[in-house]
Amino acid sequence: MAFASIADGIARGVETAVARAGGTFEPVIRLGVTGLSRAGKTVFITGLVSNLLDRGRMGQLGAVAQGRIEAVYLQPQPDMTLPRFDYEGHLAALTGEAPHWPQSTRAVSELRLSFRVRGAGFLAGLAGPRVVHLDIVDYPGEWLLDLSLLDRSYGDWAEAVLERLAKRAEAAEFMAVARAEDGALPHDEGRAQALAACYTRYLLAAQALGRSDCTPGRFLLPGDLAGSPVLTFAPLPRPASVARGSLWREMERRYDAYRAQVVRPFFRDHFAKVDRQVVLADVLGAIHRGPQAVDELRRVMTEVLAAFRPGRNGWLSRVLGGRRVERILFAATKADHLHHSQHGALTAIATALLREAKDRAEFAGAETMAMSLAGFRATVEDEALREGAAVPVVRGRVADGRVVAMYPGRLPDDPARLLVPARAGAERWLEAEFGLMAFEPARMALKPGDGVPHIRLDRAAEFLFGDRL
Repeated sequence: MAFASIADGIARGVETAVARAGGTFEPVIRLGVTGLSRAGKTVFITGLVSNLLDRGRMGQLGAVAQGRIEAVYLQPQPDMTLPRFDYEGHLAALTGEAPHWPQSTRAVSELRLSFRVRGAGFLAGLAGPRVVHLDIVDYPGEWLLDLSLLDRSYGDWAEAVLERLAKRAEAAEFMAVARAEDGALPHDEGRAQALAACYTRYLLAAQALGRSDCTPGRFLLPGDLAGSPVLTFAPLPRPASVARGSLWREMERRYDAYRAQVVRPFFRDHFAKVDRQVVLADVLGAIHRGPQAVDELRRVMTEVLAAFRPGRNGWLSRVLGGRRVERILFAATKADHLHHSQHGALTAIATALLREAKDRAEFAGAETMAMSLAGFRATVEDEALREGAAVPVVRGRVADGRVVAMYPGRLPDDPARLLVPARAGAERWLEAEFGLMAFEPARMALKPGDGVPHIRLDRAAEFLFGDRL
């Protein structure tokens, strides 16, 4: 009886896998693209798709270099319940008459690219070309943070949040309200809504400042859940007694419902189904904001990556859908804000920031790589005189239309020079300040066969799915 049940489950899994592949055994690679707000997920995906459709700038992707890709084309995505990633609209924003950055991710979306590719090796010519599908799934950075809540109780989460907020000026209003509240008193819906509204105002202010730990993420992108009890809670100090029906107990109940009814379905239906993963981080932005922002990014990314299921997929896990993340790329974005001579230092800092999570993933059997890249290159490199000496700079267009040069400062070759003061709680960098400028996309005319200009998207693609082509 048990064997029959297992066999029936395997059969259903095979049918599902075949259906997903369009009725034939065509390999499917599910690539998740995640990262915190402002990390550049939308630009990364748009640049990647542009350069897979027109591969003139993809020389480091092995199948391109070997001339084995016959065609790449967009197809309807397999999941009929998900919005399609608006590739055409985002590309038009980057390359139109008035180029600008596209809108950031507001919900889960998906896009399918299909490759017709010839095999490699001595016998490849006998088999003929085959079709490989790449399903790219985009997740809002705000929702990504919620994965860290799965293993935290309301009490632990509230205590940690209140401890952090006590040191932040933008949280002064909420901290005053929370400290004045007595969670042991009977629940009152008006007070609960006022607390949640005040906490949401803090989250919006923290997000505007570039904070990396704005949870719960759906408070920032509520969608259809706006005003529901599952989004009407806030962190409170634990009172001496927490009787049933108290405000603190109601906050705990709603937090648990948020994890069960919002976070877990997202994890189960989307996040847990990818087998290759990109994790984007605005490392340069954190360095620019100072040591506390760097340590905040390190802590948050470590918590988020703990929710991954790293390891290798056997044939049974592929058939039954219990996928593990086989390869994880940690990418520091906006590399075009630096001269290429500093890209190695940026990559080293990103590697050191994610060392704990990277080691855990590799121990579980996943392959990992750190890299600095740009999904869309908005600058060109140059030299300029600074205090009588030539320094490497980047030039680009800013919001008012001017073309300016930027020298952001020299990143240290040893990441410890940033991470040690960051862990120690330093208020500012002692040796230097690191500048950052908001460049806009420049007007361009793409040559036939070329995707948008980028930095290392071809190397990223080779690591993430080159082996499957």
